[in-house]
Amino acid sequence: EICKEYVQSHILLIIDENTYQLGAVDSVSGMHFRGSKRKVDYVLAYHYRKRLAQHQQGTNSGQHIPQEPLGAQVIELGPLDALEEEKRLQREEYEHNLVAAGLEIEKDAENKSQGLSFVRIHAPWQVLSREAELHKIKMPTKKMYAIKEEGGILKKLNEIWCKLTEPLQPQVPQENTKMKSLSYPFSREKMYFTLIANNVYDAAYPLHDLLYQEWARYGVFYKFQPIDLIRKYFGEKIGLYFAWLGLYTEFLIPSSVVGIFVFLYGCITIESDIPSKEMCDQRNAFTMCPLCDKFCDYWNLSSACATARASHLFDNPATVFFSIFMALWATMFLEQWKRLQMRLSYFWDLTGLEEEEVSFFSLIILKLTNLYISLQIMLTFSAVFGVIVYRITTAAALSFSTNETTRSNIRVTVTATAVIINLIVILILDEIYGAVAKWLTEIEVPKTEKAFEERLILKAFLLKFVNSYAPIFYVAFFKGRFVGRPGHYVYVFDGYRMEECAPGGCLMELCIQLSIIMLGKQLIQNNLFEIGIPKLKKLFRKLKDGRTELKEMNTNQSKDPQQWDLDYSLEPFTGLTPEYMEMIIQFGFVTLFVASFPLAPLFALLNNIIEVRLDAKKFVTELRRPDTVRAKDIGIWYNILSGIGKLSVIINAFVIAVTSDFIPRLMYQYAYSQNGTMHGFVNHTLSYFNVSHLKAGTQPENSPFAQDILFCRFKDYREPPWSPNQYEFSKQYWAVLSARLAFVILFQNLVMFLSVLVDWMIPDIPKDISEQIKKEKSVLVDFFLKEEHEKLKLIESFITRDKHKHKSGTKDQRSRAASFCQFNQSQKGSVASFSSQHTEV
Repeated sequence: EICKEYVQSHILLIIDENTYQLGAVDSVSGMHFRGSKRKVDYVLAYHYRKRLAQHQQGTNSGQHIPQEPLGAQVIELGPLDALEEEKRLQREEYEHNLVAAGLEIEKDAENKSQGLSFVRIHAPWQVLSREAELHKIKMPTKKMYAIKEEGGILKKLNEIWCKLTEPLQPQVPQENTKMKSLSYPFSREKMYFTLIANNVYDAAYPLHDLLYQEWARYGVFYKFQPIDLIRKYFGEKIGLYFAWLGLYTEFLIPSSVVGIFVFLYGCITIESDIPSKEMCDQRNAFTMCPLCDKFCDYWNLSSACATARASHLFDNPATVFFSIFMALWATMFLEQWKRLQMRLSYFWDLTGLEEEEVSFFSLIILKLTNLYISLQIMLTFSAVFGVIVYRITTAAALSFSTNETTRSNIRVTVTATAVIINLIVILILDEIYGAVAKWLTEIEVPKTEKAFEERLILKAFLLKFVNSYAPIFYVAFFKGRFVGRPGHYVYVFDGYRMEECAPGGCLMELCIQLSIIMLGKQLIQNNLFEIGIPKLKKLFRKLKDGRTELKEMNTNQSKDPQQWDLDYSLEPFTGLTPEYMEMIIQFGFVTLFVASFPLAPLFALLNNIIEVRLDAKKFVTELRRPDTVRAKDIGIWYNILSGIGKLSVIINAFVIAVTSDFIPRLMYQYAYSQNGTMHGFVNHTLSYFNVSHLKAGTQPENSPFAQDILFCRFKDYREPPWSPNQYEFSKQYWAVLSARLAFVILFQNLVMFLSVLVDWMIPDIPKDISEQIKKEKSVLVDFFLKEEHEKLKLIESFITRDKHKHKSGTKDQRSRAASFCQFNQSQKGSVASFSSQHTEV
């Protein structure tokens, strides 16, 4: 059964050695049995420790086991002897079963008391063809048919596009997209060896042999990916990941261009923005209330001029358009991915694939895992609250400073340091949450491998989603909302006022928070960790193995390391979840808060151009080549992407309505302005406060002009102190609040309608692919009917000849019988010949 699982896992790559090697394997050393042309298809690695010199086992058919030299050193291992002997017996039994199943193996001699040894496996054609038939692998027939091409203007545009992108194509063998072999639909293979978990073998992996030059080098960052070659090398699951990553990166190009135009619009219109001009005009005597108790003085609004001008870069009417554009962009991206996925599924013969699941012993402990997830989320909120406390206490401490420069830059200092602390906390908790999610999923013991993977992904995504976005949500929707008002502020820890937004609003701080966390995660976590940690692990393993090997030199092995030695020193492949997760979190940064940071798609694009080659280099040079896994789609990741796309509509609607000044400005211009312009907007948004109403002990100390101030201003819509309902929310407040909620509803429904319209206009299956699928079914039936018809004609010809010669006697009857048998043998031979040559057609 284990042998069967092995062949299933790798039949797709080694089903045809010509296709598998792609003309590159023969030039690679260490890819074949010693002194033989038989290719190494798979490698098993294990560490051994010997107590007694072991007798050489008898060789089996197709098995080459070097003789152990006489006089091998004998060492005593005490209690470990029984365990080592049990592992040795399991390996011998397993390798005997491999040979019995038709595989050929070659073992290293265990000529030391302990060390690393390899078992190299070659799968002959007979085994591959038998298992391909048994497990219904799709195999091309000798029948080929033309792929229908688009006509008219689409064909012309496609030809022009092909000519323009010719320099971007990698120099690798290209698939013939005009002709396709007729394939018969079958099912998929299983995935696992089972002896690794028991430490009978240390590792099991196929060997690396190509793909570096035209894909995994940073020097080819401008070229398209050879997706078909990646699929042949790694299998469909990894091929789909890189196809998805490539499409996502391509889609970031138009969104980056639009984001740059939105940013430039803010730069161009900054000089004509009336509210920021009014804030920067020192002639406007807007005396603001103190920002803290006792130690903060009254201040002039014009001192916040730089913040107001910077806020306009990201808080302008163009950001509303950009939010709508990005919502439609996310919908179009997902629709285009479905179409590309269907196209790849067709050309990779996955259209009839039904995923088979591997059962585990089931013991569900959902209550325990849900409790732990709740605790982890509470930990994230605690970390966010801790940073909030840091901001409040640091701002209060800096306000005590006698240095005027320090006191004037309190807001900048607190914001910058708090964001850096947030980033560090996020990076640390991300690593913890990944391990916690895996542990929680393991104690559930899901029934199937697919269920295990999906539960792990959901737990990890939920924890990392909260961890990455909680600080941003706080700044966007909570900071400055529960401050209170002068004379009635909200305090924490009996003395610290809740922090307020900057005079220009919280959108600028949201932009800073988002950009630093996004760029920090990309540069530190996604790139530095991906490059540094595997190299450190590889160095540590090399040093560890090197110390063992230096004790006893193996004189029989070549001085030059073989490919299986080189690959063993690489990190084992642990799955695609980390790769998808970092891109999904980035997708959230690009879509969820894009109204506050239009340059997010640009930074994501620059990161992904490097990320594609970084992942490629890691898969080819830093990780052992993973077992191939067939998959017809990207699984649960699509549902997560779709959920983020829908959530982004709601969040951007609230960012524009609640966090930005877009709605207050709109309301003022069309409801309160006397001349329909923005003149007077700043004064309209500032309320009055009588300084004599400040609580005792909170007035500014040593203020040089406190005696001359009767009223200070603060940003809010409240009744003035001379009103009967002093400091209560004004009519303008309720009008603006109603407008904010109306905008959220209108924006959400408009964008959702447009998204549904785009979804309806773009079919999930490309029209040419759906037509080709129908055509292939028809051609397949005709092909087999024609083959059967020809066989019947041959049989009828034998019967007719028999009737004409029925009087020839016994000798002729024997001749006819022999001839008929020869016909049957020739038919079988032709089938065998076809099976061995079908991929050359």
